[in-house]
Amino acid sequence: MKRRAVLACGSLLTPVASLLLAACADDSGPWPEGMAPIKWDRDTCARCAMVISDRRFAAEVRGTGANQVAKFDDIGCAVTWCAEKTKQHVWLTDPATRLWVAEFAGQGKRWLDAKTAHFAPGPRSPMGYDLAAHAQAAAGSTDFDTMARKAASTWPAQCLPGKHAGAANSIGAS
Repeated sequence: MKRRAVLACGSLLTPVASLLLAACADDSGPWPEGMAPIKWDRDTCARCAMVISDRRFAAEVRGTGANQVAKFDDIGCAVTWCAEKTKQHVWLTDPATRLWVAEFAGQGKRWLDAKTAHFAPGPRSPMGYDLAAHAQAAAGSTDFDTMARKAASTWPAQCLPGKHAGAANSIGAS
């Protein structure tokens, strides 16, 4: 009889435990419309495969259609990956493709359209591109296109480049 009571109790608690665990998920952040949630400390960078942990530098590219999402630990990885993958992923050239970057001061709670963000030298970023995204221009900051060309054409020492498809990033092309 005890065994039946334990099994009955366990089968009742399983749905409750599932709901509690789902409520604790970190996916309910302030994600812009269309952005896939980043699972901090679990999702990995599409380019370097490093776990995405530093919320100040994360980025995401999302194309039109299903399953066209790439997440990154550093904006430098994002623009470099886009430059490398333009021929393989034609959706990157679609004007509807979106690219978000975490606002440096927002700690992963505020997201900017990377194409309109301003990038300034910042503290050490995960892959050493050391670019902090800001909503407003500041002394020493550059626009997206300038930053993308520079980042996609220079590889940080600890970053192993793939086949370079050219310095220009189609996402930043006007």
